[in-house]
Amino acid sequence: MRFAVTRNRAALALGLAGLLAAGTTTVVAVTGPESSQAATQSAAGTVSATRKITCNDTPGSNPFYDKPSASKIYDGAFSNSASLKPYLDKYIPQGIGTWWNWSGSKNLLLVGMYHKGQNSIIVGIDPATNKAVGSVQIAESHAGGITTAHGWAFVQGSTSGIRKYKLSTLAAAMKKGGVPYVKATGSERKVYGASFLTSYGDSLWAGKFNDKGRDKMYEYKIKPDGTLVTTRGPWEIPMKTQGLLVTKTHYIYSTSLGRDKLSNLYVVRRGTADLDKAKLKCFRAPSMSEGLTEFGGRAYLVFESGSYAYRNDPKTKNVIYNLHKAPLSSLTKLV
Repeated sequence: MRFAVTRNRAALALGLAGLLAAGTTTVVAVTGPESSQAATQSAAGTVSATRKITCNDTPGSNPFYDKPSASKIYDGAFSNSASLKPYLDKYIPQGIGTWWNWSGSKNLLLVGMYHKGQNSIIVGIDPATNKAVGSVQIAESHAGGITTAHGWAFVQGSTSGIRKYKLSTLAAAMKKGGVPYVKATGSERKVYGASFLTSYGDSLWAGKFNDKGRDKMYEYKIKPDGTLVTTRGPWEIPMKTQGLLVTKTHYIYSTSLGRDKLSNLYVVRRGTADLDKAKLKCFRAPSMSEGLTEFGGRAYLVFESGSYAYRNDPKTKNVIYNLHKAPLSSLTKLV
């Protein structure tokens, strides 16, 4: 990926604040396979890309998933995990989260799935056995993000809304058998964007998918009653962000768009809101990656490519039915 910046260095030295004040526009031209950093900055637009960010695409020799290889880095870090195949004839996976101690000392991975025009579902998978233990219906949603904290499950509702569900109610329904319907508590919390969301400690992060340029996310403090209070942000996020995993030291983004294109994983050192100033590593992942979560020192990644909507299309580059997992340390050590 190569950038040709149309403004001179003196103008760039004015900084973002100066450009915004002047109402000027910065145009960044991109060549090469990685276009996720292309952006146009206007007075109300997204932050412009000003540096070269290369996503490693050196292929591996023998991928463990449907070929072709996305990158040697991906193939060396990730491996197969639980299969979502029983649900993929009807639903498209999107968000994934972790529910610690959902039943005694047992834990769950929660996968949100949708089918346009129908109720969405949340599937609970035991990471110790890779078996589904139950599923529930929720009101129709893209389910692009799901996470749990402080007795609540938070799920994307509308494009810019977050719903909350009592974990006690969700647990009872998950154990009931069948696919019972669970109603959200109260009205959804309107936010800047809820295309993806995750939590770490007592905070939730949510942001907006943007296929035209970089966008942003915000941090919200989670109160005991499930109220979300905006605390910090925005942070600049990569173009086409579909999922996020937060650790004490890193943000890990899953980005994708298009069945015929590889995805990217960005491992970004926390500490700055500007991607141009952040320490980061980007590498290719299989096509159509979606949400990310962490459990047991591993990162789990979900794909939509194995669903009924995409798997039979010859344009779909990698057809994947399973979750993929990687030791979290194998990712965070990259930067």
